[in-house]
Amino acid sequence: LYINTSGNDGMAVAGSGDVLAGIIAGLLATGAAASDAAVLGAYIHGLAGDMAAKALGKRSMLSGDIIAHIPDILEAQV
Repeated sequence: LYINTSGNDGMAVAGSGDVLAGIIAGLLATGAAASDAAVLGAYIHGLAGDMAAKALGKRSMLSGDIIAHIPDILEAQV
């Protein structure tokens, strides 16, 4: 059982699920196990959404804004 504490309601925009699927697919492509990719992907997706909401506000977020913050998340975690 995993509980993801990242993410916000501003992420409920068209394309957000596609972003999540892309993150998970990217992790799978690096050789991550499917379960690990799903858990980590959901967390990265949520953190990037949280950063986008902080920068832009929840009302104006687009899925591309989530994508734009993924490098920030990955860089901070290294």
